[in-house]
Amino acid sequence: MSSVTTKLSNTAAIALSEVQALVADMRKALGSMKSLAFEYERDGKSDKAHTSVHNLEEMVLEMVASYEHCTALTQAIKAVPEVYQPSDQPTDFKTLIEAEVNKIKEASSASGQNHPLFRQFRESVWNVHHAGQPMPGEEQEDIVMTSTQMSILNVTCPLTGKPVIELVDPVRCVDCRHIYEKGPVMHYIRSKKPPQCPIAGCPRVLQIGKFICDPLLRIEIDELRSSEPAVPNATNIEDFTDLLDEDDE
Repeated sequence: MSSVTTKLSNTAAIALSEVQALVADMRKALGSMKSLAFEYERDGKSDKAHTSVHNLEEMVLEMVASYEHCTALTQAIKAVPEVYQPSDQPTDFKTLIEAEVNKIKEASSASGQNHPLFRQFRESVWNVHHAGQPMPGEEQEDIVMTSTQMSILNVTCPLTGKPVIELVDPVRCVDCRHIYEKGPVMHYIRSKKPPQCPIAGCPRVLQIGKFICDPLLRIEIDELRSSEPAVPNATNIEDFTDLLDEDDE
């Protein structure tokens, strides 16, 4: 890695941290707006309540658009060190990032009213009086992944088998995005040579410096904890606790 690429990576990491913090705050705000709309809907069917819910829905739609842009921006910032090409001319990084953001948005099918976070809001309000019934215009068999399901790739720690919602010190690998309990994964990395990600099909080799508790992780875990029904794509993953113990012998 060249010195220029290294500097870009370091700068991108700082900018990424700031944007992720903003994204986390927006996620919290969306959760609060959803809870408020739920309370309005539950407390009565008056015109005032309906108006309040409608106003919140419009605000959520605007917030989701901003959230979508910020999440695309985080991905674009990550991509800058990889797409950067040295040149004799000064690089216009603003244009470079904007181009990456546009590519990410064009490739995404989750936007506007189709965005999982907006669907979560509508479902929360709808289920107050129509739990178990499909929302208008949707078929009963339609299955739409929620934002939390898309963000959390594994619902149990691959090493301990413990549910993600019960982890005391959760961390996420920045390479493969899988979530672990910090202590066991640090032990696994030091014990295994090479420390291959234990999830079947994942090609990543785990590194100690590549595990963080990013700003969104605990929010996503809280959302998973409160979501009902349980995530349908949960899978049982082998408990590697005994394996780790054997390595110490």
